[in-house]
Amino acid sequence: MRGAILSPILILAACSAPGGPYPSLQPRAAETIDPRLPVERPINDKPVSGELAGRLSTLVEQARNGSAAFDSAAAAAERLAGNAGGRTSESWIAAQQALTAAIAARAPVTRAAGDIDAIAATALQTRGGIAPNDFAAIQRAAEEVGGLNDRQAARIAALQRRLGD
Repeated sequence: MRGAILSPILILAACSAPGGPYPSLQPRAAETIDPRLPVERPINDKPVSGELAGRLSTLVEQARNGSAAFDSAAAAAERLAGNAGGRTSESWIAAQQALTAAIAARAPVTRAAGDIDAIAATALQTRGGIAPNDFAAIQRAAEEVGGLNDRQAARIAALQRRLGD
């Protein structure tokens, strides 16, 4: 009987802690900031580095030049595909070869797109982040090169459908 009365008392005593400084329940300083207020300026407001701007400019120019080469190769493939006969005919094979040349001509644009992504990935890995202005420059370059890449991919897909691939 004594054990039955003593057990709950010992259990309750084990849950109590000795006195000490208890944390305040007052709001902390960070809790007084209204999250709906606009940020005055980014924390890292430094301009795009010259090295990064130069590298991105080179890659975008590489993609533009590659796009011109692709356009001529794709035009030749479209012309041959329009005149192509049945599957395995000489004209169809010539159109397939022109299509392959057009696909190969996409290399400068796809390489530039990959290199721009690599710049961003490397910055994230080595520095743990990208400054806002650097990120905006990378994003602009990626959008321009990505647009070229998408247009080229659409032309290749249309040629492949036309030739029955």
